[in-house]
Amino acid sequence: MVSGIDVFVMLLYLAVLAAIGFASIRSVHNHRDFLVAGGRLGYGLYVPAMAAVVLGGASTLGGSGLGYTYGISGMWLVLMIGLGIIGMGVLFAKPLSRVQVYSVSELLGQRFGPGSRTISAVIMAVYDLMVCVTGVIAMGIVLSTLFGLSDTEAIILGGCVVLLYTILGGMWAVTLTDVIQFWVMTVGLIFLLLPIGLYHVGGVGALLEQVDPAQVNLVNLGGDRIFSYFLLYFFGMMIGQDIWQRAFTAKNETVLRKGTIYAGFYCILYAVAGALIGMTASVLLPGLADPQQAIPQLAMHYLPVGLFGLVMAAIASAVMSTASGTIMASATVIVNDLFLPYAKKEYSDRDKLNLTRLVLLVAGACAIFIAAWLKDIVVALDVAYALLTGSVFIPILAAFFWKKVTARVTLLAMAVSSIVVIADLILEGLASLNAIVLGIAASGITMLIGTWFSSRRSAEEKASI
Repeated sequence: MVSGIDVFVMLLYLAVLAAIGFASIRSVHNHRDFLVAGGRLGYGLYVPAMAAVVLGGASTLGGSGLGYTYGISGMWLVLMIGLGIIGMGVLFAKPLSRVQVYSVSELLGQRFGPGSRTISAVIMAVYDLMVCVTGVIAMGIVLSTLFGLSDTEAIILGGCVVLLYTILGGMWAVTLTDVIQFWVMTVGLIFLLLPIGLYHVGGVGALLEQVDPAQVNLVNLGGDRIFSYFLLYFFGMMIGQDIWQRAFTAKNETVLRKGTIYAGFYCILYAVAGALIGMTASVLLPGLADPQQAIPQLAMHYLPVGLFGLVMAAIASAVMSTASGTIMASATVIVNDLFLPYAKKEYSDRDKLNLTRLVLLVAGACAIFIAAWLKDIVVALDVAYALLTGSVFIPILAAFFWKKVTARVTLLAMAVSSIVVIADLILEGLASLNAIVLGIAASGITMLIGTWFSSRRSAEEKASI
């Protein structure tokens, strides 16, 4: 039974987030402030905001659910996210700090032309919109549990709160709410639920004695599944628009590089904590029909009144931080890469700001509608991840590190890899991981062959002069 105090804690939390949106309006002076918070965040804001945007419902509920079923091996999903963020900090911090762009697609457009910009923008917009949809669905689950609302009512409520503060304050509001959400997640899950759960089970030693021996095996999840997380999240985290847009908020290269790496290590800590919480729940609450209910059920049974509301707020924090970041990213790509380059008139900075807010409203409304209609995590997310990694990863590497690749070759590589990814998903099913491998391979091979032919043609032309 949910107490009135727990309901009040959640309502207060939602009210604070909405208030931040209204307060953040004063900090938004131009389009750059709205999109990347003015590009002047230090470690104190940047690190928690980066960690919060990548740790969503799948990381929190899904990670603990895997821990419930597979033990410590359940950490691999979130651990791959952390390693991907660290990889982005190591590989891309220096070049990202030097480019003057707002999106992944804009970078590809500067390097390889408008065709590459448009194709990648469509992929990015769909990918971020679908991640937002899954976040809104998860938010609905949390609110329906607390408030006793129907799934549709809870999805609309949660989605509207996220949309409200994002439209009002843009990336400033998203940053401030992400920082609050980061600390609520950290306190609620790592500093409260995990130690209290371990206390009731008798400590770490007692936990390891009571679980099945397979649950302390690091590869109990299965090599194939661990490799699938590597393909989906390690590469995907490095090139997602929501991640890059957060990276652009850092005030300098040092903050971008070190802050991103610090956020990645926090994700690894979060991965271990989530798996341990799931293992603890498997001992204290065996036989759960849905392992992803490990955190809510553990909190409901073993936390005192008030703290249960805080832990539910922590789950909501993880979900909302991802939803706000991804819907912001989707709107940015739509305006910056799919509308403005083809607009017949020049837009002022204020016009761009208002246009982005309008697109945010429309995209957010679409995300809420899709979430309320589906009420389930959709396979379109896997398709979006496959297209994102299989079609865009190699061109992004080439944009930074392969100067001889031409715009025509890159556009061809993106087209070929997209066709290969879609064809494999049709032939092998939407859950196929071969789509990513084949897409990356097709993109790389096309670029190698195309660059070789281009170099040979250039040599022949020079020789004929």
